[in-house]
Amino acid sequence: MSARMNVFPTRMALTAMKIRLKGAVTGHSLLKRKAEALTRRFRDIVKRIDDAKRKMGKVMQVASFSYAEVKYSTGDIGFQVRESVKAAQLKVRSKMENVSGVQLPTFEMFSDGQNSFELTGLGRGGQQVQKCKDTYAKAIEVLVELASLQTAFVILDEVIKITNRRVNAIEHVIIPKIENTIRWIGSELDEQDREEFFRLKKVQNKKKIAKDADQKERDNANAEKDAAAAAAPLNILAEYEEDEDVLFK
Repeated sequence: MSARMNVFPTRMALTAMKIRLKGAVTGHSLLKRKAEALTRRFRDIVKRIDDAKRKMGKVMQVASFSYAEVKYSTGDIGFQVRESVKAAQLKVRSKMENVSGVQLPTFEMFSDGQNSFELTGLGRGGQQVQKCKDTYAKAIEVLVELASLQTAFVILDEVIKITNRRVNAIEHVIIPKIENTIRWIGSELDEQDREEFFRLKKVQNKKKIAKDADQKERDNANAEKDAAAAAAPLNILAEYEEDEDVLFK
């Protein structure tokens, strides 16, 4: 027989195994649904990552050309920008999203504070500087979106693997093991019932034999008694011996 659990074959154990089997089937169904939901979300994220990477390439290309225009019109302003910036204006915050019981971090960009280099390019090239700034802000927004998708991709990939392993373990190991245990307990209980029926039948036969022997013994005793009574001499005056004496005065 295949692998089974080490339990004592009783009706209570059989009931417990049936309840356990029902729980395993329910858990398998729920985990399978969870894996399917996570897989659908995973495929959607893969598609969005592909779109975001293509968009990122185009945005960075435009940003590079825009920065080249700034350098051509105003010269290198990198040192001036670094000197004027004290704190980041564009910041990123994260929040958690629940997908079928899995917490996925989501990043979003927001603007905090004033523009630290709003006077940069005031002398010349101000339009190119503003265009370059807007282009790189858009590039950062796409980059934050891509980072959020990549993080969710990694987490979902690991969770889907774990969930699929659990589904396979329940389907191919736990459920067959419980079913084998239920069949084994059922066969053992049937064997016990057959043994009990055979034992009761033997006891009943022994009681019947003892009863027949006792009845035969009583019949023999009665027959001997009747034979002894028939062999004794008949006393014809026996019925008058009981009469009362008559007294004459």
